[in-house]
Amino acid sequence: MYPKTLSNLIESFKLLPGIGEKTAERLAFAVLRFSEEECDKFSKNIENSKKNIHPCKKCGTLTDEEVCSICKDKTRTKDTLIVVEDSKDVFLFEKIGNFKGYYHVLGGLISPLDDIGPNDIEIKSLVEKIDKDNIKEIILAIKSGIEADTTSLYLKKILENKNVSITKIASGIPIGGDLDYVDSLTLESAIKNRKEVL
Repeated sequence: MYPKTLSNLIESFKLLPGIGEKTAERLAFAVLRFSEEECDKFSKNIENSKKNIHPCKKCGTLTDEEVCSICKDKTRTKDTLIVVEDSKDVFLFEKIGNFKGYYHVLGGLISPLDDIGPNDIEIKSLVEKIDKDNIKEIILAIKSGIEADTTSLYLKKILENKNVSITKIASGIPIGGDLDYVDSLTLESAIKNRKEVL
């Protein structure tokens, strides 16, 4: 129906999460209405992001520097760590602005069904960070579900001989739900009312 070049552009937009056929078509036509300058800037931003964005060497969140601005901030609480599954969750907590500790990105959850074990995610580096930085509390801020429970129990087991408390953000997050679908007040309350992992 569409010219091949336009069809290819539509298919490219459909690669993005949550983008179906109709939305992809709208986005493609919007891009075609860009001026040459806007189009050039748009494509350069994608190219630069892909080339320059990478995990922070300390916490694993996305940054365009060797160490992210959060890890560089010496005014933050040093002994408290929020542990998240994905980088995007770090930015959600930062938007709320009430957490003043540091973060650790696991880069996934333990999932035996998907053949993802403890060595496939950033657990070893988490343990090293707890020892090195004398962390007193880790707050698990991961979505609910079997993989999250498996990961939580594994962390509790390997950290039981360390002087660190393990808490989990309170309920209010839907089972299997991503944190980015939760409003900021719910997320803030979930941190405040966190409970110890049993």
